[in-house]
Amino acid sequence: MKKVLLIFIVFLCFCSCKSKKKYTANKTTTKSIIVNTKAKPTKEASSIVKYAKSFNGTRYKYGGTTKRGMDCSGLIYTSFKEHNIDLPRTTTDLKSTGNWIDIKEVNVGDLVFFATKKNSRKVNHVGIVTNVRTGNIEFIHASSSKGVMVSSLAERYWYFAFVQARRIL
Repeated sequence: MKKVLLIFIVFLCFCSCKSKKKYTANKTTTKSIIVNTKAKPTKEASSIVKYAKSFNGTRYKYGGTTKRGMDCSGLIYTSFKEHNIDLPRTTTDLKSTGNWIDIKEVNVGDLVFFATKKNSRKVNHVGIVTNVRTGNIEFIHASSSKGVMVSSLAERYWYFAFVQARRIL
């Protein structure tokens, strides 16, 4: 009887030492960005963004510049062209157009550039800033999976893919 009681106590000790660690992996972890929210967007920038938003929901099409299909640089090219501002057609050429600005100084109408390929910092994606709030920058772009849409730089994916911002206006 003593042996059974001893075995039971030892068994109970081992069971009660079990680790209860909880791991959570949240892919949508947001990052806070400190931005200058005092600068008001120009009428021209607001108009360009409004026109770009008219393409919201348009499907992705490589090389596209119409409502039938559009890619990321096509959205920028078309939106600025509508307001008589000629820009290069490709992301590669856009990344050196205008003036480089710090992310803290970004405003509506500025361009944001991303490197979305794994293990690469080479710019291959672009969007137009649509809204600037404390801790958040929203931009419109043409996603290859979901078409033209508004995303946030506070989203983990875009936060880590961000490379630079440029001012055209």
